[in-house]
Amino acid sequence: MDERAALDLVGDLVDAAGDDAAVLGETVVTIDMLHETTDFPAGTSRYTAGWRAVGASLSDVAAMGAAATGALGVYGAPTFAPDDVGAFVRGALDVCERVEAEYVGGDLDGHDEFTVATTALGETRTPVTRDGASAGEVIAVTGTLGRSAAALDAFETGETERANELFRFTPRVRAGVALNGRASAMMDSSDGLARSLHQLSEASGVGFAVEGTSIPIHDALRGEDRLARAITFGEDFELVCTLPPEEVAPARAALDVPLAVVGDVIEAGVTMDGETLADQGYTHGE
Repeated sequence: MDERAALDLVGDLVDAAGDDAAVLGETVVTIDMLHETTDFPAGTSRYTAGWRAVGASLSDVAAMGAAATGALGVYGAPTFAPDDVGAFVRGALDVCERVEAEYVGGDLDGHDEFTVATTALGETRTPVTRDGASAGEVIAVTGTLGRSAAALDAFETGETERANELFRFTPRVRAGVALNGRASAMMDSSDGLARSLHQLSEASGVGFAVEGTSIPIHDALRGEDRLARAITFGEDFELVCTLPPEEVAPARAALDVPLAVVGDVIEAGVTMDGETLADQGYTHGE
């Protein structure tokens, strides 16, 4: 069973499954697991790992339009080196501070591979889900895409300091809160823009027509295939949202990061530059 089939199975069994975070009253809660072999390239510092692991969960809170309140993590490793554990916690503390949340600890456990599981919590009375998009709206993304792909390139060429810097992203919590009440549907781009469009399409029963020239790409990502990598590599943790055209200008004025309109919400199908856009992106466990 692959990841998609497993998620479909969970969705069949759990009615509330399907969004970036679960909603319990006015609380949103999410959990993520990351592994050394699949999520932390050689050269990733424990500080960056702590920042990135907790940041990934905070990004799910942002995607629900919620204010982040706290996070905690489980740290598993073959050994507990004081410098490693301390650096991991400092990274977790610093990314939480960046979004005005509190890191409140967690658990330690032995494991044959460095593995972390992180939980983040947030608060909102009006969570933004994936199923509210309507034809006639626009599709937009925050920030730029391709940052993590550029980080991987830097890791592979030995630019470790630069790679770690690129790997430490700011979760778009403030942007998510600002988009709440304006965006009709929203999720984060952790699996890549192309896959996010297909996921939103399935949840909302609509389609998308995007333009490649409108997609904002991080300056650090190079190469002739930079557009393809920017929309399929994933792990960028930007927000992907739909909103009525008249809400674009107010949203841009309210956000602390750029918001790029990349296309239109249509009745059906997912295309880029008039051609079918494949459901391709990051797959957990590969």
